[in-house]
Amino acid sequence: MTAPIVTLLDNGLRVVSARMPGLETAAVGVWVNAGARCETAATNGIAHLLEHMAFKGTERRDALAIAEEIEQVGGHVNAYTSRECTAYVARVLKEDVPLAVDILADILQHSVMPEDELEREREVVIQEIAQVHDTPDDLVFDLFQETAFPDQPLGRSILGTEETVASFSREMLIDHMTRHYGAGRMVVVAAGHVDHEALVGHVAAAFADLVDRPADPVASATYAGGDRRHEQALEQVHLVLGLKGIAYDDPDFYAQQVLATALGGGMSSRLFQEVREKRGLAYSVFAFASSYTDTGLFGVYAGAGRRQVRELIPVICDEVAKIADTLTETELDRARAQLKASLLMSLESPSARCEQIGRQMLVFGRPIPPGEIIERIDAVDAPVLARAARRLIGGGPPTLTALGQIAEVEPYDRLSGRFS
Repeated sequence: MTAPIVTLLDNGLRVVSARMPGLETAAVGVWVNAGARCETAATNGIAHLLEHMAFKGTERRDALAIAEEIEQVGGHVNAYTSRECTAYVARVLKEDVPLAVDILADILQHSVMPEDELEREREVVIQEIAQVHDTPDDLVFDLFQETAFPDQPLGRSILGTEETVASFSREMLIDHMTRHYGAGRMVVVAAGHVDHEALVGHVAAAFADLVDRPADPVASATYAGGDRRHEQALEQVHLVLGLKGIAYDDPDFYAQQVLATALGGGMSSRLFQEVREKRGLAYSVFAFASSYTDTGLFGVYAGAGRRQVRELIPVICDEVAKIADTLTETELDRARAQLKASLLMSLESPSARCEQIGRQMLVFGRPIPPGEIIERIDAVDAPVLARAARRLIGGGPPTLTALGQIAEVEPYDRLSGRFS
């Protein structure tokens, strides 16, 4: 595998390629440094609806033509919206990279947002919102985010609400794309069987109409923590318990990742062994670490029966509280090995490599060599991990969200006292 090559075009658009010898395919994507954090309360969900509408017709192609052209060559194209970025990614055979670039450039510069398509897509997104509300192990994470960062862009649902989505006009979507999809906020990434010089030529021609624009400031996030519970007639109680986490560029970022892996990242992790294997309190339990440009979240999800949840929360709190002082060298080695293996395995997938580079370019402004990441993971020793764990525990009040028959869920004051 060759090191990624970066080229800056005259309009400010960055083009990155990572050649992967032996492949006959390539992934090509555009990452935009604009997600749900760029929204106000009134425009919550517009970035996600825009991502949908980008595929609904351009000046040269209608929605069917976009789908037919990429599938005619056996490729596929997809997109997603996160809280801090939006991505549009195509997977094609090596000879169809120019087509992938052309389609991506077309939908990101020349979308016409037809009114009839907008009416239909609003309903699709509203159904997507309804689906989340019918899926408690998804909904509980939205509530967790909202409780951790109340009344802030970072705390709002990526999908928006039924009311906001219904209010978006064609003009609002076009205005949002115009203001946030500037060349300096975008990066084109290709991985797989790709020639860098040829890619740069295709991108420069296809994105010739793209101009740079000053970026709107993004509101900083303020972690609050707190307690939110919803009584529902469910068979399980779904809960997320978390703490203020660590940002992408923080020196303890990799320590947080190692900590989440050791605590609840696999079948050998402490939570899986203690909660599921030894006590039988939950079928699903795992730890996670979500980072953003200026903050983060560290937490644990579990789904348990209403009778088991009384014992479950103290067990989770105890495992989180004591890990800083009790993690063994064997556990630490295993967690580091899991992270390194996950990284190296992802390098064998063009789509995953594209994703990795795209996010690194938006956050750090450069592709980070895998060897550098491995060095940082290996540098997480017991004192570093203990320091990071104490930072998390002492970073503010915990956040708890729970859905289901919640009568047996421990009171927040008692739970919070477990981290004092």
